[in-house]
Amino acid sequence: MVHAELPRLDCDVLVVGSGAAGLAAAVTAAWHGQKVILVEKDPVFGGATAWSGGWMWVPRNPLARRAGIVEDIEQPRTYLRHCLGEHYDAERVDAFLEACPYMVGFFERHSHLQFADGNAIPDMYGDAPGAATGGHQVIAAPYDAREVGSLLARLRKTMRETSFLGMPIMAGADLSAFLNLTRSGKAALYVARRVTTHLWHLVRHGRAMHLVNGVALVARLAKSAEELGVQLIEAAPAKRLLSEHGRICGAVVQRGDGEQTIRARKGVVLAAGGFANDIPRRRELFPRTPTGHEHLALPPPACNGDGLRLGEAVGAALNTELKSPVAWAPVSRVPYADGSVGHFPHIIDRGKPGLIAVLKNGKRFVNEADGYYAYTAAMVETVPEGEEVCSWLICDHRFIRRYGLGIARPAPVPLWSVLRSGYLKRGASIEELARQCGIDPPGLAQTVSEYNRHARLGEDPAFGRGTSPFNRRSGDANHPGPNPCVAPIERGPFYAVQVEPGSFATFAGLKTNGQAQVLDVDDRPIPGLYATGSDMASVMGGHYPSGGINLGPALTFGYVAARHIAGVRAYETVLE
Repeated sequence: MVHAELPRLDCDVLVVGSGAAGLAAAVTAAWHGQKVILVEKDPVFGGATAWSGGWMWVPRNPLARRAGIVEDIEQPRTYLRHCLGEHYDAERVDAFLEACPYMVGFFERHSHLQFADGNAIPDMYGDAPGAATGGHQVIAAPYDAREVGSLLARLRKTMRETSFLGMPIMAGADLSAFLNLTRSGKAALYVARRVTTHLWHLVRHGRAMHLVNGVALVARLAKSAEELGVQLIEAAPAKRLLSEHGRICGAVVQRGDGEQTIRARKGVVLAAGGFANDIPRRRELFPRTPTGHEHLALPPPACNGDGLRLGEAVGAALNTELKSPVAWAPVSRVPYADGSVGHFPHIIDRGKPGLIAVLKNGKRFVNEADGYYAYTAAMVETVPEGEEVCSWLICDHRFIRRYGLGIARPAPVPLWSVLRSGYLKRGASIEELARQCGIDPPGLAQTVSEYNRHARLGEDPAFGRGTSPFNRRSGDANHPGPNPCVAPIERGPFYAVQVEPGSFATFAGLKTNGQAQVLDVDDRPIPGLYATGSDMASVMGGHYPSGGINLGPALTFGYVAARHIAGVRAYETVLE
């Protein structure tokens, strides 16, 4: 069968992928006078970013400075040098730390992307040299979807597991109101207004219109790209890169039944989302994944290694010499009535008081309030070889009605549907719950008894839960006990959810330099080829020193790559 060849398109910059990294590159290049085309494999724009929490780790950012949090670049540099150890890449770390505050300032001044601060969020390893107690995080400010116009229908909606009736909930005051719904009249009124407005939007528009988190970040960037004249083409997977005289000069993309050549005079930016759903590469690189399927990846299926394969086909080097090839996250499987299975990332619940995590033997293995990467890495390392890698989050009735557990929502949302589906296990006693889960009953009973003995005093001598700023931020500031992360598990019935290794993204990727240029096997830049986001090997060297270390570098190196292509060297000097 002969496929039609579509008319050739020409541009200065071709961007492959429409998550935060690709859109940041497109907006930056277009603002600097470049003709930009962005192609996306999926029928909607947004990539994995649209399903994310949207936080970005950006030390020395303008929002922190305005709040009086001023630090020298040596502070975050010291923190990363300590956390990354042998995987510390001075050239790329410096490029990131120098550019990231200017990246925020650029988008604030020249695009629809406005930010809210995360100035109260500490770095994950509070005892490390250079660790900050705040001022390193930003998130896209909430966005009224009506501002997006006709482009809205072409954007990915929020992940259903992390929304309520399709309504995304923003960390901070928004989430706090939902968790305090049954304890505060003010919170109940806020939630009532929020839900009522959302239901009206569903009736009127068929989707959430108050955009927060990753969907707000994507919408703001996509609207900016559209207004700057970026040609946005969805359902157009890139099939192969074009090269002339050793320089990458475009790509061939699939458009329906035909192929279309897109010539890029100055450069191609690969930002296709990494390889979280590339089963053969997962089998090769992920630990404890013998078939490649023992992993619950959170990114959309289209994040399956296209960008890496495009780069490798023209001689790019793949960097797998990292602490971890994957950005771990603890994930539970969510069975739905139609037979489909969703994935829920356990980010919020693990730090709250009155929950522990155990293995099949009933024993704890980690400080549950530590970061999601640390939790999953400990699970992978601790489960004996030959056993399924999984753990269980255990709590009592008081906890689940107060905070929820995974997809099981807090009161007043009933639990019957998640109990009926088998997602949530329940037992009248700890031993009965253990039998429901396949956990050793005496082992779990002993663990809970020992934990409770100290928890009544707000202590956790076994793992030090609640002793770091990050732990305490993850806990409940309104908890009446002395430790916001610790409370006994004693008010039956008791509940459990099984969690397995999953990921937000991949860390292994194309080898790049400080300008986001892709390198070949001899560490030489491939002219005209750039990579950012999860297609670029993580600047963090496979470590996870703080929340937002995927999206912060993704936007920053998208910004850096576009400026390098446009020939811009000096940063704008204004940083309020």
